[in-house]
Amino acid sequence: MTRTVRKAAVLGAGSMGGGIAAQFANAGVPVVLLDVTAEQARAGLARQIKAGAFMHDSAVALVETGGIDADLGRLADADWIVEAVVENLDVKRALFARVEAVRRDGAAVSSNTSTIPLARLTEGLPERFARDFVITHFFNPVRHMRLLEVVAGPRTDPATAALVREAADRLLGKTVIDCRDTPAFIANRIGCYWMTVALMEAFAHGLTVEEADAVAGRPFGIPPTGIFGLFDLVGIDLVPHVWGSLFDALPADDAHRAHDILGQPRLRAMIEAGQVGRKAGGGFYRMVKDAAGRKTREVMDLDTGAYRPEQPAPAVAPDLATLMARDDALGRYAWAVLSQTVSYAAAVAPVIADDPAAVDAAMELGYNWSRGPFALADAVGCRTIADRLAAEGRDVPPLLAEAAAAGGFHRPPLRAPGVLRLDDAAVMEDTPAACLRDLGDGIACLSFRTKMNVVSEDLLAAVERVTARRDLAGLVLANDHPRAFSAGADLAHFVALLDDPAGLDAYILRGQQAFRALRAAPFPVVGAPQGVAVGGGCEILLHCDAVQAWAEAGLGLVERLVGIIPGWGGTTRLLLRMAARADLPKGPLPAPAAAFETIAGARISRSALEARAMGFLGEGDGITMNRDRLLADAKARCLALAPGYAPSAEQAVALPGPSGRVSLMNGVHAARAAGRLSPHDVVVLEELAAIVTGGDTQPAALVAEDALYALEREAVRRLAATAATRDRLRAMLETGKPLAN
Repeated sequence: MTRTVRKAAVLGAGSMGGGIAAQFANAGVPVVLLDVTAEQARAGLARQIKAGAFMHDSAVALVETGGIDADLGRLADADWIVEAVVENLDVKRALFARVEAVRRDGAAVSSNTSTIPLARLTEGLPERFARDFVITHFFNPVRHMRLLEVVAGPRTDPATAALVREAADRLLGKTVIDCRDTPAFIANRIGCYWMTVALMEAFAHGLTVEEADAVAGRPFGIPPTGIFGLFDLVGIDLVPHVWGSLFDALPADDAHRAHDILGQPRLRAMIEAGQVGRKAGGGFYRMVKDAAGRKTREVMDLDTGAYRPEQPAPAVAPDLATLMARDDALGRYAWAVLSQTVSYAAAVAPVIADDPAAVDAAMELGYNWSRGPFALADAVGCRTIADRLAAEGRDVPPLLAEAAAAGGFHRPPLRAPGVLRLDDAAVMEDTPAACLRDLGDGIACLSFRTKMNVVSEDLLAAVERVTARRDLAGLVLANDHPRAFSAGADLAHFVALLDDPAGLDAYILRGQQAFRALRAAPFPVVGAPQGVAVGGGCEILLHCDAVQAWAEAGLGLVERLVGIIPGWGGTTRLLLRMAARADLPKGPLPAPAAAFETIAGARISRSALEARAMGFLGEGDGITMNRDRLLADAKARCLALAPGYAPSAEQAVALPGPSGRVSLMNGVHAARAAGRLSPHDVVVLEELAAIVTGGDTQPAALVAEDALYALEREAVRRLAATAATRDRLRAMLETGKPLAN
């Protein structure tokens, strides 16, 4: 593509518009955010900062605010203009006419509407505008919701649609799904219907809130909020607006009209009473304090409207097929919701989407379902569903009948061009702890397979084997765990070695040697973290030649919380990285002070941008906004490093010695005096300060890597022998929470 998005503009600084602007800034794209007045735009920006929409404070500086009347001319050099004002056709069309007067040729314009057809938005506007116009339906919160529905019209220039899709994918990190110009597009068309059915059938079957949410949650693969919790989260007061607008646009024969959610008596009474959900302090659920001041949750009785203590959720089979086969209220409710949702999706899918896979992807990404309606049908059995519908005298939509005859939908997951997945790659070596796969072009990928990808002895062995190979052009460290690149060392194994000093020392030494082998390998190694990479997981990344991180990756060295220091080279590698930073003052103390502050803080970054600011990523490391593209980007980075690659030479760094340690500890003792640190924190940080300042070296003397690694091992050994560290380690293992001693 020759057209790119170098500058963006967003009109409307509400929760959606402000979030879109923040995501452009997160991607490094300057953006103009305009509202009716500059004050309103600044207020919208402030709300996004407070809500955590920005990945790092540096991104905020990329947003310029202003008023539409005074500053609309600042859109003249924007490559993509997103309209996110009130959902009113007349207001939008009037604004489009003004935008058309100032935008440059080829600048894309999109509306964030979720209810107004594209044809009505562009009616009467110039052909030049229609050529560059699409609908882009974002989901809130924009930073975290990966779905973007795009609607292009018959007059839309394909190059404009391609520009928006590409920028949304690679810059904003979205999974782009093309939709037809139909009411509510895909996700809300199916999602609002499912929400309606799940709520109305709960009343019809006489279920309690707890019962309905238990059925609608885990068995269906729906988030644990369930259906009533979801209405509380969305806001019950939005039902008349959202569902009312939808009903105005739906065809007269749409099955949604069979469920009068707008007239549901309990909902109407709750709206009148202001019981509209979390934002109002309560809806179907509410939090209250008991006599002892403890917070407890109460639930609304659906018959009386009165609140009562929440009851334990009923036991339901996690397998949906088993649950819906039960001849009781819960089983009948499960069947009612599943059958109507699948039937509706099968009936409307040919009208609203290009493929059933697009419908599944929209529901998985837009509503956080673990499986979309067609994947759910496959899991239960399309033939089972179709036969039961027919036996009950209900219509079987043609698409469902075809799937029943074919043995299921079984469509491959939606995938954008260029996306690489681990399942695509042939297995080269497979063990319970790790899997080595061939990514092609001589690049292999080592994926961890332990629980939460913790670093076990077997995983260290896998690293040792792969770094000894001579048949690779490069290695990527990546996995597809939904939450963790690696949660660090195998804590249970570490605790088991506490009474075996020799075994513990051997474990520490082996980890150091395995990680250092990544740097000494005859090929480049690229780490590709997604989710969290903490403790030993972060130390692995610090030993890679380069890192290609997902934008939302959380990196951190959190060992201080369990009474030790990073001992697999993390302290050393972070220190050396800080010493190479151009933005730190020269001299022997700034780099140790920066490394000390980061490790002592024991924080996990909230994004890759923050990880870079904390020193876990270097300026040359890459950030991938779209998680689906992480593996392909990491492979490309590895290929770029491969020609002429030679392992990095061992380094030495000038450190201040004991005087520097005293300087660092002055701050520690002040924090202890202020009550911010425990007595044992001081002991741990004394060990850390000694390492980063070089131990007993002379001021400004060069200290080699080997010496720093040795200092790490000695510190971990000493700390592991203390009762306080042992208590912390065992508490973390048993409770998952650090002990403040």
